[in-house]
Amino acid sequence: MKLTISVIKADIGSVGGHTKPSARMMVAVEGEVAKAIDNGLLIDGFVRHTGDDIAIIMTHTRGEGSSEVHQFAWKTFLAATAVAKTSGLYGAGQDLLVDAPSGNVRGAGPAVAELSFDHSLSGARPAESFMVFAADKCGPGAYNLPLYLAFADPMYCAGLMLPPMIKGFRFHIIDMDNTAGDSVIELDAPADGYHIAALLRDNERFGIDRIVSKTYGEVAVAVSAQRLHSIAGKYTGKDDPVAVVRNQGIFAAPEEIISPFAKAHFVGGDARGSHVMPLMPVPLNTPVTGMYCLPIVSCVGFSIDRDGKFAESYTDFFDNLAWDEVRQRAQRKAIEMRSQGWSGAAMLPYSELEYGGFRDTVSGLLKRFRLREEPKPQAGGVGPRVPGYTVAVPCSRANAPPGIADSSACV
Repeated sequence: MKLTISVIKADIGSVGGHTKPSARMMVAVEGEVAKAIDNGLLIDGFVRHTGDDIAIIMTHTRGEGSSEVHQFAWKTFLAATAVAKTSGLYGAGQDLLVDAPSGNVRGAGPAVAELSFDHSLSGARPAESFMVFAADKCGPGAYNLPLYLAFADPMYCAGLMLPPMIKGFRFHIIDMDNTAGDSVIELDAPADGYHIAALLRDNERFGIDRIVSKTYGEVAVAVSAQRLHSIAGKYTGKDDPVAVVRNQGIFAAPEEIISPFAKAHFVGGDARGSHVMPLMPVPLNTPVTGMYCLPIVSCVGFSIDRDGKFAESYTDFFDNLAWDEVRQRAQRKAIEMRSQGWSGAAMLPYSELEYGGFRDTVSGLLKRFRLREEPKPQAGGVGPRVPGYTVAVPCSRANAPPGIADSSACV
């Protein structure tokens, strides 16, 4: 069967500031997902949060961009938003940027990542396993570096040197500044590796949309690459991307995919979406309560049976003592960067500041700038007078003032 994995995530309200959704909100979403499974819309579903974002992970046979599945997610988020509003929570419905999308919700606010494949548990995929990354307080290009390293660099993925992956992967990269539609370029690794790096270095403009195996033509990765301020026209929250990553066999292994996150690499995000801070890997259901509200990312893994249902358990990849050292490193990097405050590289450049207040402040000041008037030379070639100073002017006997013409100071 043609199976689709859909992940749709949104910030629709949180307790005590932008920290985490309430228990009642989570129950409301879980209840709607259970109903959708019972009525046959979904094969299976899983609900968890990362920071204040709720993610719905679904399997179904209705294809990518299904209006039925997307409308279900939208209405589910509306139900949880109603709970948030009743409780007076912060940012209720924040990521729901339009009144009522008519079809799928891409471009309406929620982060969406989907991929489809022939699911038979045979051939190149005798077992189907995948991971879902969900990030909070960071921009859409947060996965650029780790996914590049996992699918294009044998220093991180030794499997790239084996026959199933030796031909490499095709990267679909999207220009997120193009609001007219999805502007995408396809580049192959390793052949176009430097070109890929040249684009992915700019996390705020270019992002990985998907990654495809060149050997098998199978989609390995799908990422939600969109910018909320490009949709809303103003800052409403950071883009907080999700990614679906298939693993093992013809794809990278889990440890090869998650090891680049040990860098705790710097990304745009943090408070008001305007700083440059390290991305901290965290367990599922982690609230944002640490100093500086670091960008955070969670990762959950599943296996899928022949019918498209999740196995009876899941793997929380970052809920491991091995990641405690990375979390400490991320916090140290964050303290050092934020000690620089507003200056230079510690904050995103003006062109990327997504919080409207910053733009308003600077725009108001720009209106007060004036061109400085340059002093005009006086007649007769005498230079401008500067108050409080005597200006030395070269002279000759021909142009010297009376009484000075015979002076030895003139030649």
